Amino acid sequence: MRELDHLRADIEHLDRVLIGLIGTRVRTARRAGQLKRAAGLPIRDPAQEVAVLERAARLAGEAGLPVEATRELFARLVGLARQAELEP
Repeated sequence: MRELDHLRADIEHLDRVLIGLIGTRVRTARRAGQLKRAAGLPIRDPAQEVAVLERAARLAGEAGLPVEATRELFARLVGLARQAELEP
């Protein structure tokens, strides 16, 4: 059980790191949205979104992770980023 407790603590730490990284990604997307608006560019960039999902799938495959589940996770992250880009 002690090892399990350590593993759970490791997972909790990783969750905190992941949340921090997601926060950084969202803040970066918000800044990208501000720059797009200033340049008169559309917020949504379907080609970029496809590129992000394809890159995530490729990296997932290389890491031995389930490709479709990772693609779905990144689709959610792209959605969060898109929401952030719409914020002033």
